[in-house]
Amino acid sequence: MWGSILCVSLACACAFYIFSAMRKPAVWGSQISAYEKADRVNPPKAGVIVFTGSSSIRFWDTLANDMKPLEVINRGFGGSQIAQVNQYASRIVLPYQPRAVVLYAGDNDLSWPASKSPEQVFADFRQFVEIIHTQLPETWIYYISIKPSIRRWSNWGKCQKTNGLIADYIRTQPRVQFIDVDRAMLDAQGKPRKELFRWDGLHMNAEGYAVWTSIIKPVLLNRFAGG
Repeated sequence: MWGSILCVSLACACAFYIFSAMRKPAVWGSQISAYEKADRVNPPKAGVIVFTGSSSIRFWDTLANDMKPLEVINRGFGGSQIAQVNQYASRIVLPYQPRAVVLYAGDNDLSWPASKSPEQVFADFRQFVEIIHTQLPETWIYYISIKPSIRRWSNWGKCQKTNGLIADYIRTQPRVQFIDVDRAMLDAQGKPRKELFRWDGLHMNAEGYAVWTSIIKPVLLNRFAGG
């Protein structure tokens, strides 16, 4: 009996997950449209620093304050992969003519149901660089390494390989920099620091974002503190 109930529960959970994934394009479209509406009401200044990517960016509610005195805007959209950031870059990145773009994505790409290979994610990132630098050759691109997390710890090997591919490529590219957040998010045993995550073991809490701020902000200030 309990086995049957468990199977039904798992089947329902999987069906819900797949249904949610199928709805993502509609959700992303509404999020992108909301950003465009906000821009019409209160247009950002040209030359801001754009943070974009998946939910780790989308949920960074304190981003603007954390990055002061730098002027930044948050254009993350939850559940996205690098391919979707590429798809919407013409609407949520390029129009601002940013001095820099900070990207965090790749986490969802490697996980089910997308389950892309590190090589596929790397190819998507190369396309992102091409999209930005074709239109904005002077803009700096910063890639935040795919973070370790409790929920997706089984994927960590793939994350590390992807980070390595991207980091090696970035070393060959002008105006592109890799920002490593991994080491600061691991404990002495090399496992994800539990205190940095929300209850779901995937998304970060305030302490997690404080760690990111301590790493990312100095990098940006080093180049853009002069205005």
